[in-house]
Amino acid sequence: MSYITSPAFEKKGYVVLDAYDQAADPQEWLNLQYVDWKSSGDTRWAPLASAFGEMECNGFWNHTPPRTDKDGVWVQANVDKAPILKARAEEPGANVGRCRVIELQPNDYAGAIYNLHQDDNNRLNPDGTGWIVRSFFNLSDDPDSVLILREDRFDPETEVRIPLPAGSQVVVDTQRFWHAVWHTGPAPRYSLISSWTSGPELDAYVQKYHGAPQAANPPLDQAVIDDAQFQMKRRLAERAATLAAQGKKDHAPKDPEA
Repeated sequence: MSYITSPAFEKKGYVVLDAYDQAADPQEWLNLQYVDWKSSGDTRWAPLASAFGEMECNGFWNHTPPRTDKDGVWVQANVDKAPILKARAEEPGANVGRCRVIELQPNDYAGAIYNLHQDDNNRLNPDGTGWIVRSFFNLSDDPDSVLILREDRFDPETEVRIPLPAGSQVVVDTQRFWHAVWHTGPAPRYSLISSWTSGPELDAYVQKYHGAPQAANPPLDQAVIDDAQFQMKRRLAERAATLAAQGKKDHAPKDPEA
């Protein structure tokens, strides 16, 4: 299928934008209404835009009628409390689909690797329209935490680790990458996550804020990486065995070296 894509993502699949002065803004995310929605760890979510403006976080394709992750409807009760966050999601002028603030409790590297996942942003997205990507704006100050991206779930050589101090801004093709956050804590991490449609508006926004891949990964001891790989494969095997015992099929990708 042929979609409208942004040249900035063609080679690496993500860009890091200029840092935002997060300290200049009120902490609007602390006043939002959150719902329990588990995704890649111990999380809650505060929806700012959902399929029909309701206080929920489900994929747009799980509603009636089902549709792709575009044309989100603002959740009035939350955007009234967070006009600056809403304005940041709208700034590029690109179509906004789901828009949410995530609250993530601290985890460890091995847990983050196990929770690596790909998004399904472009399910039902019509051919010839803009490809959907996601922005991650870190709201809390978590300089020792990282957004982990892997093109191959099982290959740490493909891993990118992007630090998450307050004001860090990253836009990712999350359907291309396996991704999760390793949040060292001790307090919860908060991030504004928006689905954006690729096109000239997004291109101009990325250019305005000098979007580019980061120069180098923060270092990580090889023993830590090896242990996380072992733990991930062990937990995935245990999950597959549990599902098989229940007569269910495990649809997760298989480790080519298993």
